[in-house]
Amino acid sequence: MSVRTFHTSSKPQNCKTMIDATIFEAPTEIKIKKVRENTQLPKKANETDAAYDCYVAEVEETEDYISYKLGFALEIPDGWCALVFPRSSNSKYDLILTNSVGVIDSGYRGELEARFKKTKENTGKIYQVNDRVCQILFYRLPNVYFSLVQELDGENDRGGGFGSTGK
Repeated sequence: MSVRTFHTSSKPQNCKTMIDATIFEAPTEIKIKKVRENTQLPKKANETDAAYDCYVAEVEETEDYISYKLGFALEIPDGWCALVFPRSSNSKYDLILTNSVGVIDSGYRGELEARFKKTKENTGKIYQVNDRVCQILFYRLPNVYFSLVQELDGENDRGGGFGSTGK
């Protein structure tokens, strides 16, 4: 662990100490099982990327949505989850991931899929087999508990949330 000092102003008496939060631990094993012959396993485009690109193994289209079967199932360790996001390239398609972010719990063992709702009619631009369709991010879950209180520290009058700062 390294310690760095930085100044919040030009005056030395206002120095603060920041500790690098880098934790060195063994990689976490995620077991993966192919459930289709043509499955491509998730992979990062770059070593430093946060998420793994997932590829289309099969396309199932209905009037309302397109379901992209990813061709694999996971065994995620307890205390972890996987989050499925659309890729930034999704802006080139007339599709929107139906549940915004897919949350894959550690107990789920079925095939992963990304289901998209069609946003425009008859454009025909959809992902095809072997295209990168979504990305999966693995997340260690914090251990939290709720404490019922009568008042919250720092309560404010910002209103209902959505756009409450006026921007």
